[in-house]
Amino acid sequence: MVNLSNSEQELVIKAGYSEGQYWRDLWRYRELLYFLAWRDILVRYKQTIIGIAWALIRPVMTMLVFTVVFGRLANLPSEGAPYPILVFAAMLPWQFFSQSLGDCSNSLLGNAHLLSKVYFPRLLVPLSAVVVSFVDFLLSGIVLLGLMIYYQYVPTWRVFTLPLFIVIAFAAAMGIGLWMAALNVKYRDFRYIVPFILQFGLYISPVGFSSSIVPEQWRLLYSLNPMVGVIDGFRWAILGGSSGIYMPGFLLSLFLVAVLLISGVWYFRKVERTFADVI
Repeated sequence: MVNLSNSEQELVIKAGYSEGQYWRDLWRYRELLYFLAWRDILVRYKQTIIGIAWALIRPVMTMLVFTVVFGRLANLPSEGAPYPILVFAAMLPWQFFSQSLGDCSNSLLGNAHLLSKVYFPRLLVPLSAVVVSFVDFLLSGIVLLGLMIYYQYVPTWRVFTLPLFIVIAFAAAMGIGLWMAALNVKYRDFRYIVPFILQFGLYISPVGFSSSIVPEQWRLLYSLNPMVGVIDGFRWAILGGSSGIYMPGFLLSLFLVAVLLISGVWYFRKVERTFADVI
């Protein structure tokens, strides 16, 4: 950055990167965040026949499979709600998390041309990936609304707590996404590890079933998966079931999300300066 003082007429050159102004720069470059997110939305569904409808088809197909397997064949309990709604209420946060994690892990490599040429807070790149996934999350919410209208299922007052659980889901996606994005720059093995984590995580998370079926002595251990608390929170807010939230497990998941977010930001900032050299 160049600053020319009118009184003294001397040229002062300052580095574009400033440790103390980093968080202020995030706000200054907010238009770049909008540009990156909008570009990714356009590119994702470019030259597809049904376009953005793909954001709805994937969770709907998964919901149908889980409803048949767990609801029809296994005949698992549905907390008093129609089983498709039980599953889709969990598919919303899981789809948001998995898509955010997958896109975050490759976001820096996909924008290598920007990282090596101009200065801007690199945190904007994985953040834009999460924002794009959040747009798909909002679109998928239309499907859930349609299911509730079809089954004439009316939510309780708890639905007003949903924004809180959305923030927690956003924090979980951002925290783990920052770790994966930073590690993938140096260790390209993570491009193969992340899909495995997501596939494995889908089956160990209470997406196709209620976490209430987990034996009581194992529920706290099961909550070491941070998405358990997020999914249970979504179901509690949307379904308003009588089972409620397993509070010790929810608090443990909330603590883990906070640790992942704080440590993710810390590690990302620590290695951020090396991205342009490694890429």
